[in-house]
Amino acid sequence: MPEHHKLTASSPWIEVTTTEPDWAAADPRLLRSMFAQTLLIRAFEEYVLELAGQGLIHGPAHSSIGQEGGAVGSILPLTSSDFVNGSHRGHHQFLAKALGHVSPEGIDPRQPADPAVAEVLSRSLAEICGLSRGFCRGRGGSMHLQWKEAGAMGTNAIVGGGVPQAAGFAWAAKQAGTDAVSVTYFGDGAVNIGSVLETMNLAAAWRLPVCFFIENNRYAVSTHVDEVTAEPRLSARGLGFNIPSWRVDGMDPLAVHLAMTEAVAHMRSGAGPTIVEADVYRYFHQNGPFPGSAFGYRTKAEEQEWRARDPLARLAERLVARGILGADDVEAATERAKGLMASIGDEILEADPQGKPGRRRIKPGEWPDPAFRDVGVRGDLGEFTGARIADRDTFTGRTDRRKFIDVVSEVMRRRMDVDPVVVLGEDVHRLKGGTNGATRGLAEAHPDRVLGTPISENAFTGLAGGIALDGRYTPVVELMYADFMWVAADQIFNQIGKARHMFGGDSDVPLVLRSKVAMGTGYGSQHSMDPAGIFATAPGWRIVAPSTPFDYVGLMNSALRCKDPVVVIEHVDLYGSVGEAPVDDFDYCLPVGKAAVRRTGSDITVLTYLAMTGYALDAVERLGTVDAEVIDLRWLDRASIDWETIGASIRKTNNVLIAEQGPPGTSYGSWLADEIQRRFFDWLDQPVQRVHGAEASPSISKVLERAAIAQTDEIVDRLKNITGR
Repeated sequence: MPEHHKLTASSPWIEVTTTEPDWAAADPRLLRSMFAQTLLIRAFEEYVLELAGQGLIHGPAHSSIGQEGGAVGSILPLTSSDFVNGSHRGHHQFLAKALGHVSPEGIDPRQPADPAVAEVLSRSLAEICGLSRGFCRGRGGSMHLQWKEAGAMGTNAIVGGGVPQAAGFAWAAKQAGTDAVSVTYFGDGAVNIGSVLETMNLAAAWRLPVCFFIENNRYAVSTHVDEVTAEPRLSARGLGFNIPSWRVDGMDPLAVHLAMTEAVAHMRSGAGPTIVEADVYRYFHQNGPFPGSAFGYRTKAEEQEWRARDPLARLAERLVARGILGADDVEAATERAKGLMASIGDEILEADPQGKPGRRRIKPGEWPDPAFRDVGVRGDLGEFTGARIADRDTFTGRTDRRKFIDVVSEVMRRRMDVDPVVVLGEDVHRLKGGTNGATRGLAEAHPDRVLGTPISENAFTGLAGGIALDGRYTPVVELMYADFMWVAADQIFNQIGKARHMFGGDSDVPLVLRSKVAMGTGYGSQHSMDPAGIFATAPGWRIVAPSTPFDYVGLMNSALRCKDPVVVIEHVDLYGSVGEAPVDDFDYCLPVGKAAVRRTGSDITVLTYLAMTGYALDAVERLGTVDAEVIDLRWLDRASIDWETIGASIRKTNNVLIAEQGPPGTSYGSWLADEIQRRFFDWLDQPVQRVHGAEASPSISKVLERAAIAQTDEIVDRLKNITGR
C-alpha cells in the first residue's frame, strides 16, 4: 500500500473578522472619514442611477451600491503614491482613491464638503455623462475612469483586462526603490480568466508589491459563482501561487481596513504580492437602476438579507454607539451629501425646452467638441524636438559592413546604458541573447532590467503596458513570433493601443513591441505571420519595418523615443544579412514618417517593406526590362506613412505595385491599395496591383511553404504581367 502524506500550502490563508474591541479601539477620525467617504460614494451612485433612469447617461451605469465598504476600507490604508486600477464596476474604487488624494487627512462628515472633494465628484459625474469636463474628457464614461495624479490608473471594461497592468505599476515602483504598492480590483467573474491567473503567477515569481483585490459579489451579470467554479472561496487561488491571502466580510468596512492594513504591510516590506477577497453584494443589476430580482436570477429575500448588512448603515450605527457622531449628525451629513450631488447636477443639467415639464437635458456647452474625436489617438511627436535626426545621406559617423542581428543587440545595449529601458520576454536573458541573439549581452550588463518571463504573453505584455503608463521606464517586449500577438491580443489592442485616446488623449504609452516574421523557416502555420495588416487597422499603434542594419538602429531609437506604442517588425531572413551600419555611433533617430527610395525609376512604383524590399530589388535587376522605382516604406501605420514620397513617385510612374510576403487575409497591402486609389486615382493608369502570398498559412513542408509565400519570382511574374515586358 502506498503511503499518503498530507501536504500543506506554503503561504497563509486567513479570514479576518472584527470584534467589539476592534470597533472600540478604532481611531474616531478614521471611522468618521470612512463614513464620510462611504456616504459620498453612495450619494454619488444614487444620483448616477437617477440620471440613468431619466435617460441622461449614454451607455452603461454600473453602480457599486452595496460594495462601497470594500473600496473605502481597502483604499484608506493607501497613499497618493500607491496605485489602483479596476474593472467596469469601479466608480467606488476610483472615488475612494481620488477622495483620499485630495483629503489625505480624512473627511469630516460634520463639515460641508471641501471644494476639492466637490471637484472630484463633479468631474467624475461629468465623465460618466460623457462630458468634456470629465477626467477623461468624456471619452471614458462609466467604465474608463483615470486620474493618474491620484494614483487612479484606470478602470477597465474588459473583465480582468487591467490586472496585468497593475503588476507593471508594482514592478516600476519596486525598481525605482520606493515602497509604493499597487492594488488591482476585479470580481468573481475575472478570477477564472487566464490573464488574471498568469499575472498572479508572474507577480509571485518576481515578488511584486501588488494586491489582487477580489470583490466577490457572487454574480457575473446573472451567473452565480457556484455555477462556474468548484471553489467559490476565491482567495483560495492564492494557495496555488504561494501568495498570502486574506478573506474578509466586505460589508464590514473596518474588517476590510484591518485585513488590507496587514496586506499592505506585507507588500511594503518587500515580501511580494497578496490577495484579499471581500464578500460584497451589488444591490442592483449589472447595469442600471433595477435590482437583480427584476431579471429573475436573484430573489427579493436574498437581496433583503444582504441589504440588512449595509456597510453605510453599519458605520453609522457604530459611530453613534461610540458617541463619535450623533444621530442628527448622520442625518445632516446624509442631507448634505444628497444636496451636494443635486448642486453638481445643476451645473451640467438644464430644463429641456422641448421636453415635458420637469424633464432635463445636458447643457449643450458641456458636450465635447466633435472635432475632438480623433485627437489623442496618437501623440503629436513633440518628444522629437531636439532629437538628432539622420538618414543614410546625412549620417557622419563611421560605418562598416555588419550583420543585421548584431546591430539589433548593440543599439539596445546603447539605449539601456543611457536610458531607463527594460527588456522582457521569454528567454531574452538566456541562450546568448534569446532564440536569435537579439538581446546578446544585455542581461550581463543590466541584469535588473532584462526580465526572462514565464510563458504568459497576456501577463507580461500587460505588465509592460503598466510600466509604460507609469512612465518611469520604457518597456521593450519581445514576442518570440508574431503569431503570439494573438495570445496577447487583449493587452495589445484593447489596452495598450487604446489607452491614450480612451483616457482623454494625454496618457503617454511609451512601449516598444518587438517580434519577427519567420516565413521561409519551416516553422509552419503558427510561427510565421506578418502582423502589419492587423496593426495597420488597429488604432493607437505606430508600425516600424526595418530592412537594413543602418535603418534598424535609427528606427529603434525613434521607436524608443516615441511616447506612443510602437511595434517593430523584424524578419528572420534579414537577421543574417550584411549591410552598411554604424560602428560606434548608435544615437541617431531616423525621421518618423519618412520612407526610403531604394531605386529610382519611371515605369512603375513598387511599394514594399521588410525582406520583400530586397526581393523587389532582385526582381527588378533580374528582369532588366522594367525601370521600377522601389520604395521601402519603413513606417507603415496610418499616421506615419510617407504620402509625400509615395505621391511624388506615383505622379511620375502612374503605376503602383504593392509587394508583401504574407497572405491576403491579414494583408497590409489591401489597406494600402484602398488608400492609394482614393488619394491618387487621377494619376493611375490602371488599378493598384499587388503581390502577396497564398490564402493558406505557410506549412511545415518546404515545398508547400514556398508555394504559400511571395518572394522574387512572384514579383518578377507580376512586373511582366503589368508591363508586358
